[in-house]
Amino acid sequence: MRHGFTVLALGLALASGWAQAADPAPAEKTPQQSKMATCNKDADGKKGDERKAFMKECLSANKKETQQNKMKTCNAEAKETGKKGDERKAFMSECLKK
Repeated sequence: MRHGFTVLALGLALASGWAQAADPAPAEKTPQQSKMATCNKDADGKKGDERKAFMKECLSANKKETQQNKMKTCNAEAKETGKKGDERKAFMSECLKK
């Protein structure tokens, strides 16, 4: 009986370590995720059907982003990641080219 518990405990420990090793590092946000974040910020204060309609319009609006929307999205992403100075400038340049 004691041997069974030892095997079970060892199995759980190995499974736990394996599950942790299998978790990938967080990936950068996709353009859709960035757009969702921007729309969520713009929808602040809206509730219920008004918010639902706003989010639907915001997320489906112009599949090809306007320069103004792209700037807004890139600014929000740069702020979320805490980029400043030259790092922010390089990030914004690259982000706006996408």
